Amino acid sequence: MAVITKKVGNRSYVYLSTREGDKIIHKYLGPADDPNVEKNISALRETKAVPEKFRSLFWDTRPENIHLKRNGSYVIERVLELGDLDAIRWLRRVYPTQRILQVLTTSRTLSMKSRNFWRLWFALENS
Repeated sequence: MAVITKKVGNRSYVYLSTREGDKIIHKYLGPADDPNVEKNISALRETKAVPEKFRSLFWDTRPENIHLKRNGSYVIERVLELGDLDAIRWLRRVYPTQRILQVLTTSRTLSMKSRNFWRLWFALENS
């Protein structure tokens, strides 16, 4: 995923570029000077790396070395164990709920206290 800015005449336009298999897809986001587009771009950037305000959750590693897709289980476990409500909101923007629930049920590193809390939060049946 990449954000691309194209200049046409005196105006700049923003596109989101993603890869789906062999295809590269460009999605038009809008004019670069539009505040809503700038807000969407900052939200997209938050889903590509650990935001500065959550870096303290990853105290034992360098947050810039965390790849959100490859290290997804680690990120989800750490946020479920140590994160606050803002961190959970960010986590749900980055990962689908099904992925979070999968980590919740299979993780060996989550404490029982955290596991029980999140099972209640997500209304999971006891198993």
